[in-house]
Amino acid sequence: MIKVLRKHRNWLMIVIAVLALPFCLYFVKSDTSLIRSDNFVEMYGRKVTMTEAHRYARLFQLSQLLGMSDLLEDLAPGSGTDDQKVGTFIINLILLRHEAERLGIEPADSEIVETVKNFPALQGPSGFDAAKYDQVERTILPSFGFTDEQLRELARDELCLKRIKEVVASGVSFPESESKSNYEQLYGKNFVSVVRVHSADFVKEIKVSDDDIKKYYEAHKTELKTEEKRKVEFVRLALSEEQKKLKDKERIDALQKLADRANDFSQALLEKGADFHQVAAKFQLPVETTGEFTTSAPDPKLKADPQLNQAAFKLTPQEPNSDPLKSADGFAILHLAGVVEARPLTLDESKQKIVDQIKNERGREMTTAKGRQAAESLKNALKSEKPLPAALQEAGGLKPEKIEPFMAAADEPDAKNPPEKPKNDPTDMMIIKNVSAQLQPGEASDFVPWIDGGMIVLMEKREPPDPAKYQQTKATFEERYLKNAREYVFMEWLRDRQRDAGLQSAKG
Repeated sequence: MIKVLRKHRNWLMIVIAVLALPFCLYFVKSDTSLIRSDNFVEMYGRKVTMTEAHRYARLFQLSQLLGMSDLLEDLAPGSGTDDQKVGTFIINLILLRHEAERLGIEPADSEIVETVKNFPALQGPSGFDAAKYDQVERTILPSFGFTDEQLRELARDELCLKRIKEVVASGVSFPESESKSNYEQLYGKNFVSVVRVHSADFVKEIKVSDDDIKKYYEAHKTELKTEEKRKVEFVRLALSEEQKKLKDKERIDALQKLADRANDFSQALLEKGADFHQVAAKFQLPVETTGEFTTSAPDPKLKADPQLNQAAFKLTPQEPNSDPLKSADGFAILHLAGVVEARPLTLDESKQKIVDQIKNERGREMTTAKGRQAAESLKNALKSEKPLPAALQEAGGLKPEKIEPFMAAADEPDAKNPPEKPKNDPTDMMIIKNVSAQLQPGEASDFVPWIDGGMIVLMEKREPPDPAKYQQTKATFEERYLKNAREYVFMEWLRDRQRDAGLQSAKG
């Protein structure tokens, strides 16, 4: 497959720049090494084999290349690792096809053809571009083991998704009073304080005995291991200092030439008996070598490009060379030079790690207990209409931190250019905004866990937004709010369908 792609590299490099092809191909390359079973999941009383899952994964990659953002966002929503998103897509695509069949949804051929012609990657200046379709049919589809039938397949999925969403969300609506109330909560100016509870305040007081350490070691000895270490050799193809100053098309052209050369280098490595050092010498590229490094402590030579460190741990003795990887101002190609496998730690070697782990676990437990107790006490004091200072004192002498007034929403509904995030915002500002949007003036939130402990948010007051502004943006806001509500309902519907399908991990 790689040879087919490289044969048509000039056209593909354009696609790479626009649609992030390196990630797609990289998944194909790395995913097979993660296989631990012949089956992917169990659904509808049967096992979905890894062979089926790989085919669906290739459909995921093809849909990315075609620019099918709606299908991808609905079937693989939210954040997560690349592999997690692909796994979610596979499960939800199976669900979608099952439900479409159950509901008797079958798009007409004319609709399917029209949907294919509207794929973003097949568009030119005047709409559908037959030349781009021809390129996809002759180069991209064969590289995935597909034909044009898979274009129709994805078009059918997109149409079925659209109709199912219409059915599922058809009853979603809300009165104007709710719309106005939500607008005020999102776009009013919030005056809040935050009470932070830090785990570090408890950790320093925790004592760990030798008996605690031994018990933990016996219970977790299979998990207590050294980190695997890697050593790699690599070549860089980077812009010169003069080229780094280029802008727009001139810079793109310079990067394109580098990409072509990096691609030629990788092609040469595919030749039978190819040696990394000999190929590097042929291309007159110096080979750099790292020391031994781990995922948590990258080699200094790779530190500036985190993706290189990640790629190094996906190389294998069977596939020791990486594809061209985007790095700062150019590309890099890695070669696996050595592996130091992880080994079990002895009790003495793991002692400090165990002490830290026990302290952290107990610290989190104590933080949560203290935070929940304080939040409950604070809520009760505020409900009894005690002034905030008295309520804080009654809840254990809590010390609040004033937050700069803010809107819960990131921008106005009709804003074309959202404001930049203030540089002095706390790192947990998004959590504070989300929590405060659910509070009314005079209320305190539950204890909210966070990285270094947790917090309680106090809503002191909320200044309502300008009524005239609400009337100006009412239609846009209601449209956006309704869309979000329907998306939420659809996500809940998907979760319900997963339960109905009996979704579970495959065994063996």
